[in-house]
Amino acid sequence: MTETTTPQTGPQAGSFRIKLEPRLQEPPRWYPVAVSLGAIFIALILGGIVIAFAGGDPFLSYAHIARASFGNLGVISDTLVKATPILMTALACSIAFRMKLWNIGAEGQFIMGAFGASAVVLAPLLSAETPAWIFIPVMMVAGMLAGALWGFIPGYLKAKFNVNEIISTLMLNYISISWMNFWIFGVWSEGGFQMSPRFPRTAWLPRLLDYAETFPILRGLTTHAGLLIGIAAAFVLWLLIYRSRWGYEIRLIGDNPSAARYAGIDISRNTILVMMVSGALAGLGGMSEITGVVHRLQTSPVAAGYGFTGIIVAWLAKLHPGVIVVVSVLFGALILAGREIQPSGVPKMIQGIILVCLIASDFLLRYRIRIIRAGSEE
Repeated sequence: MTETTTPQTGPQAGSFRIKLEPRLQEPPRWYPVAVSLGAIFIALILGGIVIAFAGGDPFLSYAHIARASFGNLGVISDTLVKATPILMTALACSIAFRMKLWNIGAEGQFIMGAFGASAVVLAPLLSAETPAWIFIPVMMVAGMLAGALWGFIPGYLKAKFNVNEIISTLMLNYISISWMNFWIFGVWSEGGFQMSPRFPRTAWLPRLLDYAETFPILRGLTTHAGLLIGIAAAFVLWLLIYRSRWGYEIRLIGDNPSAARYAGIDISRNTILVMMVSGALAGLGGMSEITGVVHRLQTSPVAAGYGFTGIIVAWLAKLHPGVIVVVSVLFGALILAGREIQPSGVPKMIQGIILVCLIASDFLLRYRIRIIRAGSEE
């Protein structure tokens, strides 16, 4: 408990104390939502101040972000495309964070998922004539397995040798980038360029524009089936976390490891499994990006920082899979609008400010602030 007392100008005149008390009970269900919204509001104010210092108009800038992201059907479709990989990586982070495993490696697991899915086409494991109903599921499995492997490594090191997972997952991000570059610049390079050959059409996720001949309103809309995969993954993760015994074990380990150990829960085994599931979700995001957007393996946009953005989204959504879907769309909008905002670093700056404000707002979830006047009863 921390106390602060104001200077006194007379006998107890105008004095008061600020007391910080740990919350002994869970706050109302609306309170975390209110705190998060308040943190976002403050972050937008701070971002507006920075924009003003840079010579821009904060109100016009935020209005432009809204128009560039939700102004018409075309930009809404593009927003959903940007939101899809963020959704996958945020789900990946959320299950690990739920167990107090700080997986900072969703970026690397995302990249490895893209590599694993690409290997099905480029190795090749399946011929170009393979029908889509076989190609797509096999690429999904390959991407998830590659991401799960990249999650297994830090999970095993944490479970068996208590290696700090923040360091191990972060370092694996750099290894995954170098691994992908080896294949892109060398083995799978197309004519010496920094990209692989284009995948056959049967290895593309369906897009709305593919049905434009039947429904002309869909012409030019690039939203692909990866969004549906991400929403389905969010629903499955919600069932897993809140409606299964394993989900209860995960939440118990995160809340009270000693109680979980006393109850006979195998923490080491769950550490490995959770990191693998986390990696598999991020890997699924990597598969979705290359089969739904770029249709080839290349450094950009595969290594575009979606894994790090997923960390912010997971925290903003308070690790709830359903809320992650909504917040991912909002961050997709921020990224999309960032292409037209100058200076170009403004959207990332706003993301960073939001993350800092969210982390700071957790203080209000753990402590209660009381202002007590001198002489009053405590």
